[in-house]
Amino acid sequence: MCTSPGHPDIKSVCIVERSSVLGERQNFLKGNLRIRGHALLAFVKRLTADQSFVLLVPAVVLLLIFFAYPLIQLMKMSVFDPNFTTAHFEKFFSRPVYPRVLFNTVKLTAIVTLLCFIIGYPAAYFLATVRSRIRPFLIFLILLPLWVSILVRSYSWMAVLGREGLINSLLIALGVTTEPIPMLYTTGAVYVAMVQIMLPIMILTSYSVMVEIDNGLIKAARVLGASPFRAFLFVYFPLSLSGARNGSIIIFILSMGFFITPALVGGRKDLMIGNLIVFQIEELLNWGFASAIGLILLVSTVLIVLMLRFILDAATPGAPKRRSKEPV
Repeated sequence: MCTSPGHPDIKSVCIVERSSVLGERQNFLKGNLRIRGHALLAFVKRLTADQSFVLLVPAVVLLLIFFAYPLIQLMKMSVFDPNFTTAHFEKFFSRPVYPRVLFNTVKLTAIVTLLCFIIGYPAAYFLATVRSRIRPFLIFLILLPLWVSILVRSYSWMAVLGREGLINSLLIALGVTTEPIPMLYTTGAVYVAMVQIMLPIMILTSYSVMVEIDNGLIKAARVLGASPFRAFLFVYFPLSLSGARNGSIIIFILSMGFFITPALVGGRKDLMIGNLIVFQIEELLNWGFASAIGLILLVSTVLIVLMLRFILDAATPGAPKRRSKEPV
């Protein structure tokens, strides 16, 4: 091995080359970080330049404290007990009773959403086409139940559907039956109560789209020879489905987490996954398994809603807005 100045040591050459490579990498990283820092600073300046951005700060802080942090804790408790484990998820999917409760929850929620659409869509259509003088009063009647808590409304159905409730007392008084008909603590009672609670959401979301549809499109279809039914079916109905789509998604998400109403008016066969979570926390103090069930509920709801939204988006065109009355 030559060590003279004309023949440098191979080890020395390697050290020099490595130093140069490291220097180039450091310069590249510094330049990259500098560019990203400038981009981030420019982004922050653009946000803060608009004073309305300040209005978002309370909402963002609220979401971080009461949504993001609890969600992180939920994920943590579901897989750490105290060390990392997947036992809670294995327990859920290894016992048939738990997936059955999840399936029952999805089925009940889907039926409630469908019933809300069947009942709420005609009501929203009537609200959108009725005379404007009585429309505010009808909207007030629709909003009135939303001022009462779900717990109170569920208890009221116990008074209506009970053995000595309003319906049974009326049927016995009219001579329709001599014995009270069992209506409480049944699946039908759960459907009735949940639909009554969720129906205003479907009506209002559908109405908000229907009231903006240009009625000139219906008149044009009539002029071209379409019957009133065909004009409604092929023109008005597709344009109004976007409101019903939004209402269906909201109702489905809210109904997946119901537990008060099924617990009060439903039977043993009407156990929903929300009731299962409450039971694991209050009765068994099994926070880890309850967190795993909650995470499974969250993931299932998100996947179903994304699939539902994809299907409905493909089937519902946007509704044209009413033409402005201002002169162009």
